[in-house]
Amino acid sequence: MEKALFMIVILYLIFLIYKANKNTKDVVINSIALPHQKLLTQQDFTILHLSDLHLENISVSPDELLEIVSEKPVDLIALTGDFLDRKRSIPRLIPYLKALQTLKPRLGMFAVFGNHDYVLKGENFDLLKSTLEDNGVTTLQNEHLTLEVNGANLNIIGIDDYSTNRSDIKKSYSNLPEGYNLVLTHDPNIVLEMEDREYDYLLSGHFHGGQIHWPKPYHLAKMGKLVSMNMVKGLHHHQGKPFYISEGLGQTGVNIRVGSRPEITFHQIS
Repeated sequence: MEKALFMIVILYLIFLIYKANKNTKDVVINSIALPHQKLLTQQDFTILHLSDLHLENISVSPDELLEIVSEKPVDLIALTGDFLDRKRSIPRLIPYLKALQTLKPRLGMFAVFGNHDYVLKGENFDLLKSTLEDNGVTTLQNEHLTLEVNGANLNIIGIDDYSTNRSDIKKSYSNLPEGYNLVLTHDPNIVLEMEDREYDYLLSGHFHGGQIHWPKPYHLAKMGKLVSMNMVKGLHHHQGKPFYISEGLGQTGVNIRVGSRPEITFHQIS
């Protein structure tokens, strides 16, 4: 009897792990619409946002990614960090970038780095950075660039990773012209340090929506104040300013998800 009960428990655990792994293939496509006052008076502006690919644990192939995202034209692709944390994974990044290149985003692709990316050191990190740039991605580390869109300024502000103490908000905003301020960063906790900085929208990732979000993502407690404020995924506002936390496309640690799903997000500024 005890042996039979033990086998039932083992089989149930195997089923749960199987289901949790299967969840990593169940990609959620979210569409977020935000109004604007400064940009694109003639037409909508669409951002494709991907975060936390974690190529060591990803269940979506480059071809599958392209099939998902190719149905909707995009103006800009934003990649908010945590691509990988092993040198051997860098070649795996290239097919994903080439898939995104085929979308031909009107204004280009832009990326910031996350805490896992900085596990790479020296020439290995430089290789990651050059791989992104050689495949059409502009990387931003506490800096910004300004694009003209329909006669208005679009400021793309890339703030480096907050969780590893690499963020420099002052430097990122230095000599910033008037315009629509789109902030790209990895750890959304940075918004709590930006009360005196103007931004129109901020995109981030980092939390994976908990990844194992059952019954609650208690393990996120050490990952900053936003968790205690119940801000771990989706669209939020702090002091009236909107920011978005992606659940990410890949997983970290183990390739399972419970109560969360891989995410691809289209943000429409209209």
